[in-house]
Amino acid sequence: MRHNASMLELAILGFLHDAPLHGYELRKRIAALTGHVKPVAESTLYPAIKRLEKAGLLARRTQPGAGAAPRHVLTLTAEGQTELRRRLARPADVDITDENRWFTVLAFLRHLDDPPAQAEVLERRMAFLRQPSSFFYEGDRPLRAEEVEDPFRRGILTIARATSQAELSWLRRTLDTLRAATDD
Repeated sequence: MRHNASMLELAILGFLHDAPLHGYELRKRIAALTGHVKPVAESTLYPAIKRLEKAGLLARRTQPGAGAAPRHVLTLTAEGQTELRRRLARPADVDITDENRWFTVLAFLRHLDDPPAQAEVLERRMAFLRQPSSFFYEGDRPLRAEEVEDPFRRGILTIARATSQAELSWLRRTLDTLRAATDD
C-alpha cells in the first residue's frame, strides 16, 4: 500500500512542478498517466494532497471559481521541488521493475536537473531489462515465446520481448545523449 501512495505522491509533486493545478485538474492528469491501470479515487487523492501539504511540500491558495464555489489551487513549494528531485534520484526497486510505476518515474525524470543522476536511474532500468525473465517458467528457467505452444501465452511473450527491445534501444540512445551532455 505504501508503494502505491508513494507513486501517487510522486505524480502529484511532478504535475505540480509543471504547473499550479486545482484538485480536479490534478486528478484528471494523474488518471491520464495511470488511469488505465487504476483510476485515482478522490478518497485516495485528497488525503495524499493533505499529507503533502502538511509536510510543507504543497501550498494551497483559494481562487474565485467560474461558478459559485471557490477553487483551491495547489502549488509546489521549494521543499516540494527538493522532495520531488530526491524521489526521482532514488526510486525504489519496485519503481524500476514495475512498468506502470516506471512510467510515473519516467514522466517526471526531466525535473531531476542532473544528467548523471538521470543516467543512473536509466541504467538501473536497463540492468533490470537485461535480466532473463518471463511470465512463464519451466522450473526455474524462463520460457521464451518460441518454447510456448499456447498461442495466447506466446503472444504475451512476443509482445513483451518487442516492448523490451524497443525500450532498451531508447535507453541506449538516451544514455548516450546524457553522457555526451556530461562530457561537454
